Amino acid sequence: MNSKHRRVAFCITDLDAGGAERCLATLACGLKRRGWEPHVYCLSAGGALVDRLVEANVPVTCLGMRSWRNIGTVVTLARQLRAQRPALLQTFLFHANLVGRLAAVMAGVPVVVSGVRVAERERRWHLSLDRITQWAVTMNVCVSRAVANFSQTAGGIPREKLAVIPNCVDVDRFRNASPADLSEFGIGPGDRTLLAVGRLHRQKGHRLLLEAAAPLLDRDPHLHVLIAGEGPLRAALQESIAAASWGPQVHLLGPREDIPQLMRAATLFVLPSLWEGMPNVLLEAMAAGVPAVASDVEGVRELLAPAGEKLIVPPGSAESLRSGIETVLSDPASARKIAHDLQVISQERFAKSSLLDSYAGLYNELLKNRGLLNS
Repeated sequence: MNSKHRRVAFCITDLDAGGAERCLATLACGLKRRGWEPHVYCLSAGGALVDRLVEANVPVTCLGMRSWRNIGTVVTLARQLRAQRPALLQTFLFHANLVGRLAAVMAGVPVVVSGVRVAERERRWHLSLDRITQWAVTMNVCVSRAVANFSQTAGGIPREKLAVIPNCVDVDRFRNASPADLSEFGIGPGDRTLLAVGRLHRQKGHRLLLEAAAPLLDRDPHLHVLIAGEGPLRAALQESIAAASWGPQVHLLGPREDIPQLMRAATLFVLPSLWEGMPNVLLEAMAAGVPAVASDVEGVRELLAPAGEKLIVPPGSAESLRSGIETVLSDPASARKIAHDLQVISQERFAKSSLLDSYAGLYNELLKNRGLLNS
């Protein structure tokens, strides 16, 4: 491949350590090792993953955008792309998808790939803007078949412009982590813990988890709920917890850097989400080998079924979520066997090498179709 055609640009809203951001960093660093020439553009001022990219010799340009409505950012990014002259631009997340595709048109970037990471059920206008600007997109990469189906039926994107590449996980990082010491939360060695990880937002279903767990916590003073993450619902959750008799058994941990260790220490991982794309945290729980109960939202069956079919519960139902939790807690041996099988699946199907192979293959195909690669 001509060196010029190995130039690939990535654009994302910010570089904080979320699922999409980690995927971008893994992809950019991995392609760099494979001889591509990636350059990452961040619309905001940066984030925690900038250092990781720089250490891998991946150039990072942060544009410092304060509002996505600032059309000047499109012009600035277009100027940057015109100077770099990448053969392909890959964007991640809604705002970067819009800004990136418009800037790519202005800069004459021949191939534009947008990432679709969630079935957007809250801001329907996102779907409208995404559909209206599809003329500027060569291909959309969805993280699950469920998201691809949603993008076609609800988003109106033609099927031929939808590809599916699932997330990946660093299995060794989670499988080999040492279990966290939970005594700092007043949790003893004989206690059992339910762990949830995610932004404190309505989508993630933390209120549903508390509703489901409440009777169990009332009955068992040695059962605890750990919730790792930050977000706009923190104050409301704190208020609900403080008012409950089981309040001392629920712990809001805030942002944590030791998620692998927390997963290895937990009795059960719970994903109570109301909608998703392909939940990275569930994939991480699989890699950690911790039993899990998950709402039947986008991407979950593609991760858990058929080995973990009994771990999947209807979304939005506290009663069903509680029943799933009780099933696992009442039969820990069976749950551990399922968790082991899912850990093997995470290694076989969702390793980083699979993600890199899939994206590199897609990029090569799209560039070839545009006459930018030799046959």
